Amino acid sequence: MEEIEVYQKKLLECEQEIGRGIIGQREVIRQVMLALLSGGNVLLEGMPGLGKTMLVRTVSQVFLLSFKRIQFTPDLMPSDVTGTNIMVREEGKSSFRFERGPVFANLVLADEINRATPKTQSALLEAMQEHTVTVGNESHRLEEPFLVLATQNPIEQEGTYPLPEAQLDRFLFKIRVEFPDREELRAILGLTEGQEPPQIHSLLNGEELIQAKNLIAQIPIAGAVMDYILDLVMATHEENVYIREGASPRGAQAMIRAAKARAFLEGRLNVSFEDVKKVAYPALRHRILLSFDAVSEGISEDEVIRQIIEAKEKSLYA
Repeated sequence: MEEIEVYQKKLLECEQEIGRGIIGQREVIRQVMLALLSGGNVLLEGMPGLGKTMLVRTVSQVFLLSFKRIQFTPDLMPSDVTGTNIMVREEGKSSFRFERGPVFANLVLADEINRATPKTQSALLEAMQEHTVTVGNESHRLEEPFLVLATQNPIEQEGTYPLPEAQLDRFLFKIRVEFPDREELRAILGLTEGQEPPQIHSLLNGEELIQAKNLIAQIPIAGAVMDYILDLVMATHEENVYIREGASPRGAQAMIRAAKARAFLEGRLNVSFEDVKKVAYPALRHRILLSFDAVSEGISEDEVIRQIIEAKEKSLYA
């Protein structure tokens, strides 16, 4: 029990330290923390200049994790991501040696992932799901912990390759990075005017993060909460004028893992309905395909999820 309390305190300190390096975006920071503790990949969606790269870099500093950034462009090749075998001559003999790509890091930032071709995008699939990279006939294990954080611009779609549903499903969360409010923007401009950015300190390392993840995985979920998660996912497959295709089973798995992590950060060892509601939006918004009616009426995925949650609550208290 003492170990649990120590990790709960340390993780909250880590969250606060990340907040020192990023102005605003408290909810985004919390959701990235949940993904990190759940061992899931993250898709960050937001306009350029909102600090997405700085957020990932700050997380790597606080948790003392190796960090690599890959700028996705149309001419990026799969080997530019995974690495390749190169020929080496030694003492008159030739042999092949595997040269690791930037995917071999604890935190990998796939910047503007939708600008690369589908072939290059798919080079990340094995790494994201299996935490291995296969080049030729050899598989190479990635160092744990491993997390991919991909970014995409929600507006500028010209010359991009939208991620297919099967690849979107590999992301635990889709997190929307919103524009800062007036006071947060003023603070950002203060840094532009020469104010010294805060010094970020490392508070945990990779091994301690893995230990915290193992503790979180052991948190039990009551039958009623599990039924609530199942009801939310199944509701996306019921007849709904705004939904063309519902969430996959990975949506339920994502909510279970993330709800456990949220309960842990909130100082509890039991998952509540509130935990599930908080993680439902980032866990389901990229797993629901909207119908033509939803698009024509300007209904978002978040609005559909909100309607499902409210309908479920009405049935609970009826």
